Amino acid sequence: MNRRFLSLLVLSAAPLAAQSSPRPPAAMSAIREADIKHDLYALAGDALRGREAGTLDELRASVWIADEMRHIGLAPKGDMGSYYQWWNMRRTRLSTPNSSVYLGGRALALWSDIAPASNAAVDVAGQTVFLDDPLDSTRNVRGMIVVARIAAPPAAMIRSTTNTPDYNYTRAALGQIGGALTRRGALAVVLVADSIADAAFDGVVKTQSRGAYDVVGGVPRFTRAPANPARPPAAPASPVPVLLVHRAALGDWRANGQSVDIKLRAESFESPSVNVIGEIRGTDPKLRDEYVVFSSHQDHDGVRYTVNGDSIWNGADDNASTSAAILAIARAFKKQPGRRSALFIFHGAEERGLLGSRYHVAHPVVPLASIAAVINGDMVGRNNPDTAALLGSQPPHRNSSALVQMALAANRATGRFVIDSTWDRPAHPEGWYFRSDHVPYAERGVPSLFFTTNLHGDYHTPRDEPSRIDYPKLTRMTRWMYMTGWLAANAATRPAADPGFVLK
Repeated sequence: MNRRFLSLLVLSAAPLAAQSSPRPPAAMSAIREADIKHDLYALAGDALRGREAGTLDELRASVWIADEMRHIGLAPKGDMGSYYQWWNMRRTRLSTPNSSVYLGGRALALWSDIAPASNAAVDVAGQTVFLDDPLDSTRNVRGMIVVARIAAPPAAMIRSTTNTPDYNYTRAALGQIGGALTRRGALAVVLVADSIADAAFDGVVKTQSRGAYDVVGGVPRFTRAPANPARPPAAPASPVPVLLVHRAALGDWRANGQSVDIKLRAESFESPSVNVIGEIRGTDPKLRDEYVVFSSHQDHDGVRYTVNGDSIWNGADDNASTSAAILAIARAFKKQPGRRSALFIFHGAEERGLLGSRYHVAHPVVPLASIAAVINGDMVGRNNPDTAALLGSQPPHRNSSALVQMALAANRATGRFVIDSTWDRPAHPEGWYFRSDHVPYAERGVPSLFFTTNLHGDYHTPRDEPSRIDYPKLTRMTRWMYMTGWLAANAATRPAADPGFVLK
């Protein structure tokens, strides 16, 4: 038996058949593959244009989900008797009309001739020095505008699980070379694309021009230890802009001593996003004011750069898969409610930094202390049909041993997946545990689990289409999540949080 297979079995100390399995309730029959497939195609089809947060497409998807909740019979749990919990996302980006770049007195068009690689608002003026080798540390570049041809980054620096290979290559190169020259004292860095970066230029533009996002009134992305009052914070260093130009512009930039004037201005504004929330009340008068939360996010990346003729980043697995699963689970709970109440939350703008869950944790529709468990899913419909991951199931991410045991028992009763524990380890290079909506809840001591079938080559590309989903597997994942929540909803004692848990 190889080490990889051992790692898959780390959460199962005995053969599945030798362990007791709870009996699924009759309402599990309400979870049907045909319904899941129908709902996933509705959410991830081209008509909703990738459901980008802060756009009408995300809002149209949210309205569709609320209508489905109404048809199922969920009680609204949002603002003013609706299914919607509204909040604002703050967007900060470079202001195109108020920014400028001049080379030798000639204006360059931002996002067309030249693309900044960050949102840094800066004023820089100086003269160019051209480096044949951008990583040649013998050249003095302090106080200069450094121009160089982009160089291939080390393979280990290139991400393989998001966006396209040419984009990942370019981002890694911009980071490596820009960082090295910044540390050597460059005022600014202008990198001339090679053939790969030239192919990725539009991707850099479409991504970077969107800027950065935050949530108004939400909790921080991660809780940090308090600052040491005896040590005042260091003054922030002036940002060094790193910019990308087309391969064909090499001749314009190659001469030394050219004047460059860079003025990059930032702008901020707010736009609405929304959480969609419905409830099925529990049957036990003593327990119905405790809640099991089923969690997903309805947004994805919208319309971005074109890959093989397709510019709609549909997000079928990410995360229409869990959104369709949760609607199926809601049908089952409507048919047969649990003793505790069930809360179904579709968080907005997860892709922009867990914004919806960060807002809901700051403004919960029920007290956080009343939430017995969070059953969160993200990307639950791809990869090997018989493996899955359960994140939050082992230290240091585990915050409720009791909830983990319920999930393992539910797996034996339903999906019978071999559980890949490697993605839940703190040393995993993807840091996957920290990238979905359970995190703000787990940080605050709410027992939380993250169900997933992990990343794949179509992640955050237009290839994440409904036709690529493994619907029988997705149905099994749905039943596993449902059964876990069912056990938490009906246990005599709610799953306890592990004492002393601190998420790190």
